[in-house]
Amino acid sequence: MAAFHPTRDRLPAEIGIFPLAGVLLLPRGKLPLNVFEPRYLALTEDSLRTGRMFAMIQPDPHAPPSEHGPGLYQTGCLGRLSSFSETDDGRFLITLTGLSRFMIAEELPNRNGYRRVRPDYSAYPGDLELTPDPTGVEREALLTALRAYFTGQKFDANWDAIHRMPDEILVTTLAMVCPFEPAEKQALLEAPTDADRAATLLALLQMGAAGSDLPPGRPLS
Repeated sequence: MAAFHPTRDRLPAEIGIFPLAGVLLLPRGKLPLNVFEPRYLALTEDSLRTGRMFAMIQPDPHAPPSEHGPGLYQTGCLGRLSSFSETDDGRFLITLTGLSRFMIAEELPNRNGYRRVRPDYSAYPGDLELTPDPTGVEREALLTALRAYFTGQKFDANWDAIHRMPDEILVTTLAMVCPFEPAEKQALLEAPTDADRAATLLALLQMGAAGSDLPPGRPLS
């Protein structure tokens, strides 16, 4: 077991949540956040005092609002505050490392301005595994689609670093950093297995590349 990596029986029964559209946290992924809103400063401070864990989740534009705030997608991802610094102007620069997805079992009263839920982790028993199942990704197809997608988005990329990434880290990183629509991000989050996520990512990259006016990418050497 890696240092600071909780077992399933030590996951919190109540968690603070950070709703943010278009932002994805996945198990074993690392999400940098610049925290400046008072309620999320409070969430960060409370998390530092109580296990260093809170969750990312997306607002759902099609879900009705509740007494606690805008409607939410029902699946989010719990993360652990794995790095932390405070700026001179009172912001927190943090990294949240993904632990486990969950479904909302119940929303709880707000605390210090931020929202809280009772999570149900049972649908995602493999998320805490430090050695995940193979993604089954078609790596060359993924890299070809990625080149075309980045060209269409006018992104620069460190291709040497991309080539060195193991398949699972590559899929997780791309799923989190590519500027997909919130519903597409949610589909990546809710993919049942790593192989399903890799297939969904490949399809999204190919659709994104095909939607541009640029010619398709060429295979990487």
